Amino acid sequence: MSIDTLLQALVGGLTMGGIYALIAIGFNLTYTTTRTLNFAQGDFVSVGAFVGLGAVGLLTALLTIDAAAYPFIYALAALAAAVVMGLIGLPLYVAAIRPFAGRPGMSWVMSTIGFGIIMQSLALSLWGPGARMVAAPLGDGVLRIGGVGLRSQEILVLVLAFGILFTLDYALRRTPLGRSMRAVAQNRDAAALMGIDVTRIMMLAFAVSTGLAGLSGMLIAPIMSASLFMGVVIALKGFSAAIVGGLTSPRGCMFGGLLIGVAESFTALWSAQWREIVVFVLVIAVLAVMPNGLFGRKLVEKV
Repeated sequence: MSIDTLLQALVGGLTMGGIYALIAIGFNLTYTTTRTLNFAQGDFVSVGAFVGLGAVGLLTALLTIDAAAYPFIYALAALAAAVVMGLIGLPLYVAAIRPFAGRPGMSWVMSTIGFGIIMQSLALSLWGPGARMVAAPLGDGVLRIGGVGLRSQEILVLVLAFGILFTLDYALRRTPLGRSMRAVAQNRDAAALMGIDVTRIMMLAFAVSTGLAGLSGMLIAPIMSASLFMGVVIALKGFSAAIVGGLTSPRGCMFGGLLIGVAESFTALWSAQWREIVVFVLVIAVLAVMPNGLFGRKLVEKV
């Protein structure tokens, strides 16, 4: 197996790993602030892709231009997907999380799943079940670096995913809002006594999480085509990434996403059918040794 083949697999793995990392950090934000998870995250990925496609169609019709000749149309569409999905995350929190947060039991599991089913059903009635081929905003050409061929969308996803991840890491660690989110994650009651609006922070966590899912759907659509069922696998692997890296650690979630992406890409060089098997064997192996993930820690609500 040549070094060029290995490098090609590495780039492909990092591309998908960047998407998984974005989903994983979304799970981290909701879990640390509300101690709940959004099991409709996959539906936000899928619907986000179609919202982005709808935005492309709307903008090209309004501006009477060809989207292929103006890549900024796709940038605006990706932003629209993130904003719309982020806004839908707010009623998700209000309807499916807030009534059950802090109560015994796991009613929020079924409420988030139900919210996702409702959203997917509405999307199916609007767009139908068929997959849509999505043009890459920078074209379908292949950039050759030595013997490694890189598609424009792979480069775009790599740059944007890593840029967003680094921005989120900086925001969580260095900005007042990020420190407020970390304070709520550590101890809600103490954060409230310090004047932090805990409910606002929780709602923001869900908005950012679902916004990242919508953006991920639009970014990955040109690589694997847009389908209202594609998000399930992506969200499942994003959740696996969060578990492997550590659900309570933002950087751990990022690392877990890249690890999962690279692991499945290199496994595909040997056998494509073994990709999912290797991913979940990796999850089980990590949890058997480190129940909180590679970089995670157990959250304890102090009273």
